[in-house]
Amino acid sequence: MDDTSDRRGGVRWHGTTIIGVSKNGKTVIAGDGQVTMGNTVMKPNARKVRRIGEGGPEKGKVIAGFAGATADAFTLFERLEKKLEQYSGQLLRAAVELAKDWRTDKYLRNLEALMIVADKDTMLVLTGNGDVLEPEGGIAAIGSGGNYALSAARALDAYEDDAETIARRAMEVAAEVCVFTNDRVTVETI
Repeated sequence: MDDTSDRRGGVRWHGTTIIGVSKNGKTVIAGDGQVTMGNTVMKPNARKVRRIGEGGPEKGKVIAGFAGATADAFTLFERLEKKLEQYSGQLLRAAVELAKDWRTDKYLRNLEALMIVADKDTMLVLTGNGDVLEPEGGIAAIGSGGNYALSAARALDAYEDDAETIARRAMEVAAEVCVFTNDRVTVETI
């Protein structure tokens, strides 16, 4: 498999950067807006970070960001919303149940995306392998520029007290280094 095709042989929508930072009672998820196909920018201002359950009983108490195929991520957002409703807004429980379904369901197993989800108490990284990971030190990043953003955020963490400032600066660094990440950033805060 080369860099521009997925395991099914189709063209892969490549690259993004999503970062989550939790510090001093504030949690932020930020993501860039660039959507690429191969080496072509298809859209510079996609919204990859959003509130989950805005219309439901939880009224936007969970924020999420995705890296990967857009349609796949929206499917996962919808499934997570349903799990949150089913488990009375308990993010960890809903995430574990979504990860179980994602890993075992024949349809969901083919979805190609990663997610960072958070509420006021918890931040998690969800993968199609069934992983539900709580990040070390309250910082997580995914996508093609994820390692750049993660490194920048960890370096800033000792010197900066504001989660949003850390996330925005880390996104700036990722956009400067990763060709699949741009500087049109969406930020959601809990």
